[in-house]
Amino acid sequence: MMAQLKANAYDVVHESADDDAAIIIVNTCGFIDNAKEESINTILRFAEAKEQGLIEKLYVTGCLSHRYKDELEQEMPEVDAFFGTMELPRLLKTLKADYKHELLGERLLTTANHTAFMKISEGCNRPCAFCAIPLMRGKHVSKPREQVVQEARNLAAKGVKELVLIAQDLTYYGLDLYEDRVLSKLLEDLCGVDGIEWIRLQYAYPSQFPIDVLAVIRDQPKICRYLDMPLQHASDPMLKAMRRGITAKRTQELLDTIRKEVPGIALRTTLISGFPGETDQDHQDLLDFVRRNRFDRLGVFAYSHEENTAAYNLEDDVPAEVKEERVAEIMAVQQDISAEINESRVGQTLKVLFDRKEGGYFIGRTEFDSPEVDNEVLVEAKHFVRLGDFADILITSAAEFDLYGIPVNQA
Repeated sequence: MMAQLKANAYDVVHESADDDAAIIIVNTCGFIDNAKEESINTILRFAEAKEQGLIEKLYVTGCLSHRYKDELEQEMPEVDAFFGTMELPRLLKTLKADYKHELLGERLLTTANHTAFMKISEGCNRPCAFCAIPLMRGKHVSKPREQVVQEARNLAAKGVKELVLIAQDLTYYGLDLYEDRVLSKLLEDLCGVDGIEWIRLQYAYPSQFPIDVLAVIRDQPKICRYLDMPLQHASDPMLKAMRRGITAKRTQELLDTIRKEVPGIALRTTLISGFPGETDQDHQDLLDFVRRNRFDRLGVFAYSHEENTAAYNLEDDVPAEVKEERVAEIMAVQQDISAEINESRVGQTLKVLFDRKEGGYFIGRTEFDSPEVDNEVLVEAKHFVRLGDFADILITSAAEFDLYGIPVNQA
């Protein structure tokens, strides 16, 4: 959207700190309650600014707009127009801008210049009971391999060194275009892009996981030894109710295979606590699973009861306070695990990509950490490192979710 607008001579800024734009476009999320609330609050803030004459036009796009367009139009008449997830051409036409097909794969970065999220497919064919993504994003559609590689080349030419591959279902990639899961082939293609030094995988689905991907992660030095696989639960009754297409036993076998095939890999997962019907025993099974598998990174969401999903027909029978207690209990276990894993890193030298300077520290990440959601490495600013560059860092101390160190060449 930003690249298209810029090509049409618009001056475009992502999340301007100056609040001086004449036209505001709010890109929304409609996945769970917290995200919807943040989106609505942002729209209301700019609706008030429009009423005060501070902005001229207010448009809303993205998932919330796609999912609740009719209701939003009635509740927020200050908004000039709402657009769904597939309506970029209509949004551009409203702004009297031409959709330029030759810009396919071109984009403006909203992250730091050295790292970029790169979506390789859109939509999802999975039937997960709790998930509203298919309602907003439709069925799975893979980008052709050559298009993804060209986008990677474009990003590398702009100075991007790290690609974070994302999709609603990364491991389904290619089935619709090539009648086969070809994520491993895509990874090998991307490893040939000059300038890209790290490639990491987020949002892998456990059921029917393409095992051939593991050899590429293990053997290709550009692929980070990192895999984000949201497992959601580890109790068979919950996995069945969630329609995950996998059992607890098969989940455990997959995790064991991944760690065997890629020694030293960091595994990140996401869990849901308080799904309808979750018993104390289901919760205990999940706690035992977390303790047994010692995930390097882990997040937990309290279940959000979403309209038009299969789970919405179930009674949301776990009280909110119980959901939060269970979330806190899981995260307390994970905090101890993370602290122990981090302590084991003390004395090691790790390759770190530095993202920013904050307070008295340069802050970066190892190959085991994705931007914004994972652990960080802090180096006191009295030591010099270059933002956007890699440096070898000797880890000198550790906290639950952070590492501290000094550059090897300054130790």
